[in-house]
Amino acid sequence: MSDERTRRDGQDLMPSAEQIAAELSRVQSMDDFFGKDGVLARLFAKTLEQMLEGEITDHLGYDRYEAKGRNSGNSRNGYYGKKVRASTGEQSIQVPRDRQGEFEPQILKRHAHNTNELEEKIISMYAKGMSVRDIQGHLEELYGVDVSSQTISTITDKVWPLVEAWQSRPLSPIYTMVYLDAIHIKLRQKSRVENVAVHIVLGVDVEGHRDVLGHWISEGPESANFWLKVLSDLQNRGVQDIFIASIDGLTGFEEAILAVFPRTRIQRCVIHQIRNSLKYVSWRDRKAFMTDLKTVYRAATREEAEANLVHLGETWSGRYAIAVRSWEQNWSSLSTFFDYPQEIRRLIYTTNTVEGYNRQLRKVLKTKAAFPTSDAARKLLYLVNTEITKKWTNPIRDWAKILNQVTILFQDRIGL
Repeated sequence: MSDERTRRDGQDLMPSAEQIAAELSRVQSMDDFFGKDGVLARLFAKTLEQMLEGEITDHLGYDRYEAKGRNSGNSRNGYYGKKVRASTGEQSIQVPRDRQGEFEPQILKRHAHNTNELEEKIISMYAKGMSVRDIQGHLEELYGVDVSSQTISTITDKVWPLVEAWQSRPLSPIYTMVYLDAIHIKLRQKSRVENVAVHIVLGVDVEGHRDVLGHWISEGPESANFWLKVLSDLQNRGVQDIFIASIDGLTGFEEAILAVFPRTRIQRCVIHQIRNSLKYVSWRDRKAFMTDLKTVYRAATREEAEANLVHLGETWSGRYAIAVRSWEQNWSSLSTFFDYPQEIRRLIYTTNTVEGYNRQLRKVLKTKAAFPTSDAARKLLYLVNTEITKKWTNPIRDWAKILNQVTILFQDRIGL
Protein backbone atom coordinates (compact mmCIF):
# COMPACT_ATOMS: atom_id res chain seq x y z
CA MET A 1 0.00 0.00 0.00
CA SER A 2 2.71 2.46 0.89
CA ASP A 3 4.41 1.91 -2.47
CA GLU A 4 1.11 2.42 -4.29
CA ARG A 5 0.26 5.50 -2.21
CA THR A 6 3.59 7.05 -3.02
CA ARG A 7 2.77 6.78 -6.68
CA ARG A 8 -0.74 8.19 -6.18
CA ASP A 9 0.89 11.18 -4.49
CA GLY A 10 2.80 11.80 -7.70
CA GLN A 11 6.32 11.31 -6.35
CA ASP A 12 8.93 11.41 -9.11
CA LEU A 13 10.12 7.87 -9.74
CA MET A 14 13.46 8.90 -11.18
CA PRO A 15 16.41 8.90 -8.79
CA SER A 16 17.87 12.33 -8.14
CA ALA A 17 21.57 13.14 -8.20
CA GLU A 18 21.51 13.12 -4.38
CA GLN A 19 19.85 9.70 -4.28
CA ILE A 20 22.40 8.29 -6.71
CA ALA A 21 25.26 9.76 -4.67
CA ALA A 22 23.78 8.26 -1.50
CA GLU A 23 23.44 4.85 -3.18
CA LEU A 24 27.02 4.94 -4.44
CA SER A 25 28.37 5.99 -1.04
CA ARG A 26 27.17 2.66 0.38
CA VAL A 27 29.04 0.58 -2.20
CA GLN A 28 31.82 -1.45 -0.61
CA SER A 29 32.23 -4.27 -3.11
CA MET A 30 31.58 -5.19 -6.73
CA ASP A 31 28.53 -7.15 -5.62
CA ASP A 32 27.10 -3.99 -4.03
CA PHE A 33 27.17 -2.42 -7.47
CA PHE A 34 26.46 -5.28 -9.88
CA GLY A 35 24.74 -7.84 -7.63
CA LYS A 36 21.13 -8.89 -7.59
CA ASP A 37 20.21 -6.13 -5.15
CA GLY A 38 23.01 -3.76 -6.16
CA VAL A 39 22.89 -0.07 -6.99
CA LEU A 40 22.59 -0.61 -10.74
CA ALA A 41 19.68 -3.03 -10.35
CA ARG A 42 17.71 -0.60 -8.20
CA LEU A 43 18.41 2.41 -10.40
CA PHE A 44 17.53 0.55 -13.58
CA ALA A 45 14.26 -0.73 -12.07
CA LYS A 46 13.29 2.87 -11.26
CA THR A 47 14.13 3.92 -14.82
CA LEU A 48 11.95 1.14 -16.23
CA GLU A 49 9.08 2.07 -13.92
CA GLN A 50 9.20 5.68 -15.06
CA MET A 51 9.06 4.55 -18.68
CA LEU A 52 5.91 2.59 -17.81
CA GLU A 53 4.43 5.69 -16.17
CA GLY A 54 5.07 7.57 -19.39
CA GLU A 55 3.36 4.84 -21.39
CA ILE A 56 0.15 4.78 -19.33
CA THR A 57 -0.05 8.58 -19.48
CA ASP A 58 0.16 8.35 -23.26
CA HIS A 59 -2.43 5.53 -23.30
CA LEU A 60 -4.95 7.45 -21.17
CA GLY A 61 -4.28 10.79 -22.83
CA TYR A 62 -3.84 12.81 -19.66
CA ASP A 63 -1.41 13.23 -16.77
CA ARG A 64 -2.14 12.13 -13.22
CA TYR A 65 -4.69 14.45 -11.54
CA GLU A 66 -5.26 16.38 -14.81
CA ALA A 67 -8.79 17.81 -14.98
CA LYS A 68 -9.61 16.33 -18.38
CA GLY A 69 -9.21 12.86 -16.89
CA ARG A 70 -12.39 13.22 -14.85
CA ASN A 71 -15.31 11.25 -16.26
CA SER A 72 -13.10 10.16 -19.16
CA GLY A 73 -14.31 6.59 -18.90
CA ASN A 74 -10.92 5.19 -17.95
CA SER A 75 -8.36 5.95 -15.25
CA ARG A 76 -5.35 4.60 -13.42
CA ASN A 77 -6.08 1.61 -11.23
CA GLY A 78 -3.01 0.98 -9.09
CA TYR A 79 -0.15 -1.37 -9.84
CA TYR A 80 0.75 -5.03 -10.05
CA GLY A 81 4.12 -6.59 -9.45
CA LYS A 82 6.19 -8.16 -12.21
CA LYS A 83 9.55 -9.89 -12.33
CA VAL A 84 11.94 -8.93 -15.12
CA ARG A 85 15.40 -10.24 -15.84
CA ALA A 86 18.19 -7.74 -16.36
CA SER A 87 21.89 -8.38 -16.71
CA THR A 88 22.12 -7.57 -13.00
CA GLY A 89 19.68 -10.36 -12.14
CA GLU A 90 15.93 -10.67 -11.63
CA GLN A 91 14.23 -7.47 -10.54
CA SER A 92 10.77 -6.69 -9.15
CA ILE A 93 8.99 -3.72 -10.72
CA GLN A 94 5.57 -2.16 -10.29
CA VAL A 95 3.53 -2.01 -13.52
CA PRO A 96 0.67 0.52 -13.69
CA ARG A 97 -2.76 -0.63 -14.87
CA ASP A 98 -5.93 1.08 -16.02
CA ARG A 99 -9.48 0.50 -14.78
CA GLN A 100 -10.70 -0.97 -18.07
CA GLY A 101 -7.74 -3.37 -18.35
CA GLU A 102 -6.78 -2.11 -21.82
CA PHE A 103 -3.27 -0.86 -21.02
CA GLU A 104 -0.54 -3.12 -22.42
CA PRO A 105 2.99 -1.81 -21.73
CA GLN A 106 4.90 -1.74 -24.99
CA ILE A 107 8.32 -1.74 -23.37
CA LEU A 108 7.53 -4.98 -21.55
CA LYS A 109 5.81 -6.42 -24.61
CA ARG A 110 8.91 -5.69 -26.64
CA HIS A 111 11.33 -7.01 -24.06
CA ALA A 112 9.05 -9.68 -22.53
CA HIS A 113 10.67 -10.57 -19.20
CA ASN A 114 14.17 -9.48 -20.20
CA THR A 115 15.50 -5.90 -20.07
CA ASN A 116 18.99 -6.78 -21.28
CA GLU A 117 18.10 -5.52 -24.74
CA LEU A 118 17.27 -2.06 -23.41
CA GLU A 119 20.49 -1.82 -21.42
CA GLU A 120 22.47 -2.97 -24.43
CA LYS A 121 20.68 -0.42 -26.60
CA ILE A 122 21.70 2.43 -24.31
CA ILE A 123 25.29 1.20 -24.26
CA SER A 124 25.29 0.71 -28.03
CA MET A 125 24.01 4.26 -28.62
CA TYR A 126 26.79 5.57 -26.39
CA ALA A 127 29.36 3.48 -28.30
CA LYS A 128 28.22 4.99 -31.58
CA GLY A 129 29.10 8.45 -30.30
CA MET A 130 25.70 9.64 -29.13
CA SER A 131 25.93 12.04 -26.25
CA VAL A 132 23.95 11.54 -23.06
CA ARG A 133 21.62 14.30 -24.28
CA ASP A 134 21.16 12.48 -27.62
CA ILE A 135 20.34 9.25 -25.79
CA GLN A 136 17.86 11.07 -23.55
CA GLY A 137 16.15 12.51 -26.62
CA HIS A 138 16.02 9.11 -28.30
CA LEU A 139 14.45 7.45 -25.25
CA GLU A 140 11.99 10.30 -24.87
CA GLU A 141 10.97 9.93 -28.51
CA LEU A 142 10.55 6.16 -28.13
CA TYR A 143 8.92 6.02 -24.70
CA GLY A 144 7.84 9.55 -23.87
CA VAL A 145 9.98 9.75 -20.72
CA ASP A 146 12.93 11.77 -19.55
CA VAL A 147 15.66 9.42 -18.35
CA SER A 148 18.18 11.27 -16.21
CA SER A 149 21.78 11.70 -17.32
CA GLN A 150 22.87 10.10 -14.04
CA THR A 151 20.96 6.92 -14.87
CA ILE A 152 22.40 6.73 -18.40
CA SER A 153 25.89 7.27 -17.03
CA THR A 154 25.28 4.54 -14.45
CA ILE A 155 24.26 2.11 -17.17
CA THR A 156 27.25 2.92 -19.40
CA ASP A 157 29.58 2.80 -16.40
CA LYS A 158 28.64 -0.83 -15.84
CA VAL A 159 31.12 -1.72 -18.62
CA TRP A 160 34.07 -0.43 -16.58
CA PRO A 161 35.10 -3.84 -15.16
CA LEU A 162 35.05 -5.10 -18.76
CA VAL A 163 37.37 -2.25 -19.78
CA GLU A 164 39.90 -3.16 -17.11
CA ALA A 165 39.62 -6.88 -17.83
CA TRP A 166 40.13 -6.28 -21.56
CA GLN A 167 43.13 -4.00 -21.06
CA SER A 168 44.85 -6.50 -18.76
CA ARG A 169 43.81 -9.78 -20.43
CA PRO A 170 46.50 -12.37 -21.29
CA LEU A 171 47.74 -12.17 -24.86
CA SER A 172 49.02 -14.69 -27.38
CA PRO A 173 52.70 -15.56 -26.99
CA ILE A 174 53.44 -14.88 -30.67
CA TYR A 175 52.24 -12.20 -33.07
CA THR A 176 53.35 -12.48 -36.66
CA MET A 177 52.78 -8.77 -37.24
CA VAL A 178 51.89 -5.79 -35.10
CA TYR A 179 50.97 -2.27 -36.10
CA LEU A 180 51.74 0.52 -33.66
CA ASP A 181 50.24 3.98 -34.04
CA ALA A 182 48.71 6.78 -31.99
CA ILE A 183 45.77 9.15 -32.19
CA HIS A 184 45.23 12.27 -30.13
CA ILE A 185 42.26 13.25 -27.98
CA LYS A 186 41.43 16.26 -25.83
CA LEU A 187 41.59 15.58 -22.10
CA ARG A 188 40.98 17.85 -19.11
CA GLN A 189 44.07 17.92 -16.92
CA LYS A 190 44.59 20.28 -14.00
CA SER A 191 41.83 22.67 -15.13
CA ARG A 192 43.21 22.77 -18.66
CA VAL A 193 42.33 20.92 -21.86
CA GLU A 194 45.39 19.15 -23.28
CA ASN A 195 46.02 17.10 -26.40
CA VAL A 196 47.15 13.65 -25.28
CA ALA A 197 48.08 10.52 -27.22
CA VAL A 198 46.21 7.24 -27.25
CA HIS A 199 48.81 4.60 -28.11
CA ILE A 200 47.25 1.70 -30.03
CA VAL A 201 48.61 -1.74 -30.88
CA LEU A 202 46.90 -3.98 -33.41
CA GLY A 203 48.28 -7.51 -33.71
CA VAL A 204 47.90 -10.44 -36.11
CA ASP A 205 48.29 -13.83 -34.45
CA VAL A 206 49.53 -17.08 -36.05
CA GLU A 207 45.98 -17.92 -37.10
CA GLY A 208 45.70 -14.71 -39.08
CA HIS A 209 43.16 -13.03 -36.80
CA ARG A 210 43.44 -9.33 -36.04
CA ASP A 211 43.07 -8.10 -32.48
CA VAL A 212 43.52 -4.73 -30.82
CA LEU A 213 45.82 -5.47 -27.90
CA GLY A 214 44.99 -2.33 -25.94
CA HIS A 215 44.65 1.44 -25.66
CA TRP A 216 47.21 3.32 -23.58
CA ILE A 217 46.59 6.99 -22.79
CA SER A 218 49.60 9.14 -21.96
CA GLU A 219 49.68 12.54 -20.27
CA GLY A 220 51.02 14.25 -23.37
CA PRO A 221 51.86 13.64 -27.04
CA GLU A 222 53.14 10.38 -28.51
CA SER A 223 56.65 9.51 -27.36
CA ALA A 224 59.16 6.68 -27.62
CA ASN A 225 59.47 6.58 -23.83
CA PHE A 226 55.76 5.89 -23.47
CA TRP A 227 55.90 3.28 -26.22
CA LEU A 228 58.56 1.51 -24.15
CA LYS A 229 56.00 1.25 -21.32
CA VAL A 230 53.39 -0.08 -23.74
CA LEU A 231 55.74 -2.75 -25.09
CA SER A 232 56.73 -3.78 -21.58
CA ASP A 233 53.05 -4.15 -20.74
CA LEU A 234 52.58 -6.43 -23.76
CA GLN A 235 55.47 -8.56 -22.54
CA ASN A 236 54.03 -8.72 -19.03
CA ARG A 237 50.71 -9.91 -20.47
CA GLY A 238 52.34 -12.87 -22.17
CA VAL A 239 53.74 -11.70 -25.52
CA GLN A 240 57.05 -13.48 -26.06
CA ASP A 241 57.82 -12.66 -29.69
CA ILE A 242 56.80 -10.28 -32.46
CA PHE A 243 58.08 -11.14 -35.93
CA ILE A 244 57.46 -7.85 -37.77
CA ALA A 245 56.43 -4.44 -36.41
CA SER A 246 55.05 -1.73 -38.68
CA ILE A 247 55.58 1.77 -37.27
CA ASP A 248 55.68 5.44 -38.17
CA GLY A 249 58.79 7.61 -38.14
CA LEU A 250 58.70 8.71 -34.50
CA THR A 251 62.21 9.34 -33.18
CA GLY A 252 63.40 6.53 -30.92
CA PHE A 253 60.48 4.23 -31.81
CA GLU A 254 62.62 1.48 -33.32
CA GLU A 255 64.98 1.48 -30.34
CA ALA A 256 62.05 1.19 -27.91
CA ILE A 257 60.74 -1.92 -29.70
CA LEU A 258 64.13 -3.62 -29.90
CA ALA A 259 64.77 -2.95 -26.22
CA VAL A 260 61.85 -5.26 -25.35
CA PHE A 261 61.66 -7.53 -28.41
CA PRO A 262 65.21 -7.61 -29.81
CA ARG A 263 64.46 -10.10 -32.61
CA THR A 264 61.61 -8.09 -34.15
CA ARG A 265 62.06 -6.87 -37.73
CA ILE A 266 61.09 -3.20 -38.02
CA GLN A 267 59.21 -1.89 -41.05
CA ARG A 268 58.96 1.87 -41.12
CA CYS A 269 55.77 3.04 -42.83
CA VAL A 270 56.53 4.02 -46.43
CA ILE A 271 53.44 6.23 -46.72
CA HIS A 272 54.48 8.25 -43.65
CA GLN A 273 57.96 8.59 -45.12
CA ILE A 274 56.59 9.86 -48.43
CA ARG A 275 54.46 12.48 -46.67
CA ASN A 276 57.35 13.66 -44.54
CA SER A 277 59.83 13.93 -47.41
CA LEU A 278 57.37 15.79 -49.68
CA LYS A 279 57.20 18.60 -47.10
CA TYR A 280 60.65 19.62 -48.36
CA VAL A 281 59.77 19.52 -52.07
CA SER A 282 58.16 22.50 -53.82
CA TRP A 283 54.78 22.03 -55.48
CA ARG A 284 56.14 22.54 -59.00
CA ASP A 285 58.59 19.64 -58.60
CA ARG A 286 56.49 17.18 -56.62
CA LYS A 287 55.11 15.29 -59.61
CA ALA A 288 58.55 14.73 -61.11
CA PHE A 289 60.07 13.90 -57.72
CA MET A 290 57.32 11.34 -57.02
CA THR A 291 57.86 9.72 -60.43
CA ASP A 292 61.46 8.97 -59.48
CA LEU A 293 60.57 8.09 -55.87
CA LYS A 294 58.03 5.47 -56.97
CA THR A 295 60.78 3.56 -58.73
CA VAL A 296 62.40 3.13 -55.30
CA TYR A 297 59.57 1.76 -53.16
CA ARG A 298 57.76 0.00 -56.01
CA ALA A 299 60.84 -1.87 -57.21
CA ALA A 300 60.63 -5.66 -57.49
CA THR A 301 63.82 -6.29 -55.52
CA ARG A 302 65.98 -4.60 -52.93
CA GLU A 303 68.87 -4.36 -55.41
CA GLU A 304 66.69 -2.56 -57.96
CA ALA A 305 65.33 -0.26 -55.26
CA GLU A 306 68.81 0.68 -54.03
CA ALA A 307 69.98 1.44 -57.56
CA ASN A 308 66.97 3.68 -58.06
CA LEU A 309 67.63 5.36 -54.70
CA VAL A 310 71.12 6.27 -55.95
CA HIS A 311 69.52 7.74 -59.08
CA LEU A 312 67.07 9.71 -56.93
CA GLY A 313 69.99 11.22 -55.02
CA GLU A 314 71.90 12.11 -58.18
CA THR A 315 68.83 13.81 -59.64
CA TRP A 316 67.40 15.64 -56.63
CA SER A 317 70.00 16.03 -53.86
CA GLY A 318 71.12 19.39 -55.22
CA ARG A 319 67.66 20.92 -54.73
CA TYR A 320 66.07 18.78 -52.04
CA ALA A 321 68.87 17.31 -49.99
CA ILE A 322 66.78 16.81 -46.83
CA ALA A 323 64.04 14.92 -48.67
CA VAL A 324 66.54 12.53 -50.28
CA ARG A 325 68.69 12.18 -47.16
CA SER A 326 65.70 11.05 -45.08
CA TRP A 327 65.28 8.05 -47.41
CA GLU A 328 68.99 7.26 -47.34
CA GLN A 329 69.32 7.50 -43.55
CA ASN A 330 66.21 5.43 -42.82
CA TRP A 331 66.68 2.93 -45.64
CA SER A 332 67.39 -0.10 -43.44
CA SER A 333 63.94 0.08 -41.77
CA LEU A 334 62.12 1.39 -44.86
CA SER A 335 63.32 -1.51 -47.01
CA THR A 336 62.50 -4.43 -44.69
CA PHE A 337 59.50 -5.44 -46.80
CA PHE A 338 61.79 -6.33 -49.74
CA ASP A 339 62.89 -9.41 -47.76
CA TYR A 340 59.40 -10.92 -47.99
CA PRO A 341 57.02 -12.26 -50.65
CA GLN A 342 54.33 -9.98 -52.11
CA GLU A 343 51.56 -11.22 -49.80
CA ILE A 344 53.54 -10.18 -46.72
CA ARG A 345 54.83 -6.99 -48.34
CA ARG A 346 51.32 -5.63 -48.86
CA LEU A 347 50.54 -6.18 -45.17
CA ILE A 348 53.60 -4.54 -43.64
CA TYR A 349 54.97 -1.74 -45.80
CA THR A 350 52.45 0.76 -44.38
CA THR A 351 50.50 1.16 -41.13
CA ASN A 352 47.23 1.31 -43.12
CA THR A 353 45.77 -1.57 -41.12
CA VAL A 354 45.83 0.28 -37.82
CA GLU A 355 45.11 3.63 -39.46
CA GLY A 356 41.85 2.20 -40.84
CA TYR A 357 40.92 1.22 -37.29
CA ASN A 358 41.92 4.69 -36.04
CA ARG A 359 39.67 6.38 -38.61
CA GLN A 360 36.68 4.50 -37.22
CA LEU A 361 37.64 5.58 -33.70
CA ARG A 362 37.87 9.21 -34.78
CA LYS A 363 34.36 9.14 -36.27
CA VAL A 364 33.04 8.66 -32.74
CA LEU A 365 35.65 10.62 -30.78
CA LYS A 366 35.15 13.77 -32.86
CA THR A 367 31.74 14.19 -31.21
CA LYS A 368 33.47 14.67 -27.85
CA ALA A 369 34.84 18.15 -27.19
CA ALA A 370 37.04 16.96 -24.29
CA PHE A 371 37.03 14.02 -21.92
CA PRO A 372 36.76 14.84 -18.21
CA THR A 373 39.09 11.96 -17.25
CA SER A 374 41.28 9.38 -18.95
CA ASP A 375 38.96 6.68 -17.57
CA ALA A 376 36.03 8.26 -19.42
CA ALA A 377 38.07 8.15 -22.62
CA ARG A 378 39.09 4.54 -22.01
CA LYS A 379 35.46 3.54 -21.48
CA LEU A 380 34.35 5.01 -24.80
CA LEU A 381 37.40 3.67 -26.66
CA TYR A 382 36.59 0.20 -25.37
CA LEU A 383 32.94 0.43 -26.43
CA VAL A 384 33.84 1.70 -29.90
CA ASN A 385 36.47 -1.03 -30.21
CA THR A 386 33.81 -3.63 -29.41
CA GLU A 387 31.60 -2.25 -32.18
CA ILE A 388 34.45 -2.24 -34.71
CA THR A 389 35.99 -5.63 -33.96
CA LYS A 390 32.73 -7.61 -33.79
CA LYS A 391 33.06 -7.85 -37.59
CA TRP A 392 36.61 -9.21 -37.44
CA THR A 393 35.57 -12.85 -37.53
CA ASN A 394 37.62 -14.11 -40.46
CA PRO A 395 41.40 -14.37 -40.79
CA ILE A 396 43.28 -12.09 -43.16
CA ARG A 397 42.72 -12.86 -46.84
CA ASP A 398 45.01 -15.59 -48.24
CA TRP A 399 46.23 -16.34 -44.72
CA ALA A 400 46.97 -20.01 -45.46
CA LYS A 401 49.46 -18.97 -48.12
CA ILE A 402 50.92 -16.24 -45.90
CA LEU A 403 51.27 -18.64 -42.98
CA ASN A 404 53.25 -21.05 -45.13
CA GLN A 405 55.65 -18.23 -45.97
CA VAL A 406 55.84 -17.05 -42.35
CA THR A 407 56.53 -20.58 -41.15
CA ILE A 408 59.47 -20.93 -43.54
CA LEU A 409 60.88 -17.48 -42.78
CA PHE A 410 60.53 -17.79 -38.98
CA GLN A 411 60.71 -21.56 -38.59
CA ASP A 412 62.96 -21.38 -35.52
CA ARG A 413 60.54 -19.07 -33.69
CA ILE A 414 56.99 -19.88 -34.71
CA GLY A 415 56.54 -22.97 -32.54
CA LEU A 416 53.84 -24.67 -34.65
